[in-house]
Amino acid sequence: MTMTMTKFRTLGCSGLVVSPLALGAMTFGTPRWGSPDDVSEAIFNAYVDAGGNFIDTADVYAKGKSEELTGGYIAARNLRDKLVLATKFSFNAEPGNPNAGGNGRKNLHRALEGSLRRLKTDYVDLFWMHVWDQVTPMDEVLQSMGDLVRSGKIRYFGLSDVPAWYAAAMAAMARVQGVPGPIALQMEYSLTERAIEYEYISMAREFSLGITPWSPLAAGFLAGKYSRDSNGNVHSGGGRLDLNLPSFQKFKDKNWRVLDVLRKVSDDAGVPLAKVALAWASAQPGITSLILGASKLEQLHDNIASLELTLSPVQVETLNEGTAPELVSPYLMARPEVKRGIFGGTEVQSWG
Repeated sequence: MTMTMTKFRTLGCSGLVVSPLALGAMTFGTPRWGSPDDVSEAIFNAYVDAGGNFIDTADVYAKGKSEELTGGYIAARNLRDKLVLATKFSFNAEPGNPNAGGNGRKNLHRALEGSLRRLKTDYVDLFWMHVWDQVTPMDEVLQSMGDLVRSGKIRYFGLSDVPAWYAAAMAAMARVQGVPGPIALQMEYSLTERAIEYEYISMAREFSLGITPWSPLAAGFLAGKYSRDSNGNVHSGGGRLDLNLPSFQKFKDKNWRVLDVLRKVSDDAGVPLAKVALAWASAQPGITSLILGASKLEQLHDNIASLELTLSPVQVETLNEGTAPELVSPYLMARPEVKRGIFGGTEVQSWG
C-alpha cells in the first residue's frame, strides 16, 4: 500500500506549497521509453491519491502531448485549484524559425499561450525557463516574467539548467529592482551527478531559492535497470539511456562504482536501490521536492515509499564519501585545513 504524503514544503521564499515529491510528466505521451496513455493516467491518479500536489511538464515533452494529457487528467478530476502545475519553455517549436525558440519575449508569450491551451487552464502556478539560451538579455527575461506574474497568467517562475552566476545575478537584480524574481531552480542531481554541490546549493540558500532536482535516479541507472558484464558490455534497461543521448551519458566507470556503493547500502538496509537513492537525495540540504519520472505504476509506488526511509548516519556517510564529486579548483581552497590556516589554526564559525 502506498503511503500518503502529508508533509508539505514552501518552494523557496514563496507562499507556494508543494509536496516533497513532484510528478514529472516527461514520460506521458512518449511511446518509445515512456508510458501508454492509460498507464500515464493511472500514474497521475495514483500520485494525486497519495497526496502529491506538484506536477511538472514542458511544452517540448512529446511535442506537446504531455501537456495535453496532463491537462486532460486534471480537468477530468476537477483538480486545478488543488494542484501546483508547472511547465517550461525555451526549446524550438518550428525548425528554421529562431523566434519559435529561446527566452526572448516573443517566444515566451508564444510558448505560454500554447501551453495554456494544451493544459486547459488560464494560468500556470510555476513557469520554468527550461534552459539558458545564451542570447536573450537577462533583464528582458526578468521583465517578461514579472509582467506575466502581474497579469496573473503565471503565479511564479523558476530557472532550469542555468549557470550558477546567471541565477544569482537574476535573483540579485530582482531584489534591487523590487520586482518578482525566480523562486526555484531545477537542476540535475543524484548520486551520479552531484556537481550542484559546488555552488548551486549555497547560492540557492543565499537567494532563498528552492531546488527541485530532475533525474534523481539518473534516468533509471540508480534503480538498477542497467548492468554490464565482465567484458564491459551494457545490458539494456529499456529506458531513456538506451537512446544514448549526449545529455544522458551514464555508462561511465565512475558511475558503475557509484552503483556499487549504492548496492552496498541497499543490501545493508534491505530495501531497493531506488528507495535508497531517493531517500538520500530528498534529505540533502536545500532540496525541496524531487521530480519523479515513472513509466510504470509500480515504479511510482516504490518511489513514493522512499519517504518512509530514514538512512542511518553510517549509511549516509558511506553514500556521501563513496559518491563525492572530485574536489577541483577553486573549491580546494575551501577545505577545513585551509580555513584553519586563514584564522591562525583556530576554529571560526559564521553566525549563520
